[in-house]
Amino acid sequence: METPKAKTEEQVIEDKIENLIAIGAATAANCIPCFEHLYEKAINSGITLAEIKRASEIAAQVKKGAHIALTNSINELIGIKATHDLPCDQTANKPCCC
Repeated sequence: METPKAKTEEQVIEDKIENLIAIGAATAANCIPCFEHLYEKAINSGITLAEIKRASEIAAQVKKGAHIALTNSINELIGIKATHDLPCDQTANKPCCC
């Protein structure tokens, strides 16, 4: 049986942060069943609606940046000169700061 002290020593990220990361990942993956499960878990553990919304917004911003970077790379490969600005103001050739 695991003691509370052992769990604390092994736990790298607190449960609340872990839940919010999972919500962000579910959002970015477009996984509605995952989001619904994690939403229920978050609400039951005291995470606020504002925190859930913010985690989802951050995930959506990162996903948007990744999609724009991919589109820019595809355009470059097929010879289209037009590029779209990334949400973080980086170019497609640089890492995104989202």
